[in-house]
Amino acid sequence: MAKIPQRSPDVDTVVLASGVSPVSPAPVGARRPRGRPRKTHAELDEGNRRHLIIEGAARLFRAKGFAAASTRDIAAAAGMHGGSPFYHFESKNALLYVVMQEGMAQAARSQQAALDRMPADAPARERLRTLIRNHFEVLLGPGSDFIPVMLYEWRSLNDGQREGISKLTGAYEAQWMPTLRALHQGGSLAADPRTARLFIFGALNWSVQWFSPRGPASLDNLTTQALALFTGEA
Repeated sequence: MAKIPQRSPDVDTVVLASGVSPVSPAPVGARRPRGRPRKTHAELDEGNRRHLIIEGAARLFRAKGFAAASTRDIAAAAGMHGGSPFYHFESKNALLYVVMQEGMAQAARSQQAALDRMPADAPARERLRTLIRNHFEVLLGPGSDFIPVMLYEWRSLNDGQREGISKLTGAYEAQWMPTLRALHQGGSLAADPRTARLFIFGALNWSVQWFSPRGPASLDNLTTQALALFTGEA
């Protein structure tokens, strides 16, 4: 848990070692700067450390598994001394939950950006191509440890954590439904859209088990093949 900062001495009683008096309080009625105050260097440093811990833990949990990853391993992955990560997170389980939350937040931002780049009147099949390609990027692209950890370590969450992640994944997958319904209505998708969504995500997510970036297939090639599989059109 973060330490509670000690209250600074009263400004009127402080004399700096250099002999320079403290800055006087702003006069009553003076206008304060608008917007959020800028973060201090200490706050930025804390944020960077927290981010390093989350990224390092994601890599480690994917490579070794949650149960096998020790506190010392997590600290080393973040470039810290043993125990330091738990200044920021109350437990290893809490860190795992944050890793999954961060993964879904990144996936949702990436997916929304991909959809926003498409024309409003883009055909449903092209929208599905975009959704599939983006999902492969989330699963298999650079820095893609977060979602595989969620797929591998789902059972390591407690009931409340599972409920929280389920809401995030549900919102992410719900954005596919208008496209799947349009394909179904147009005859390109024979299955019920809700059932099709389950099959599609099951197939795409399983690629983390067998895909190799050193193999012959690119993510673009995988996208083309997956689209042909789901819609029956090459």
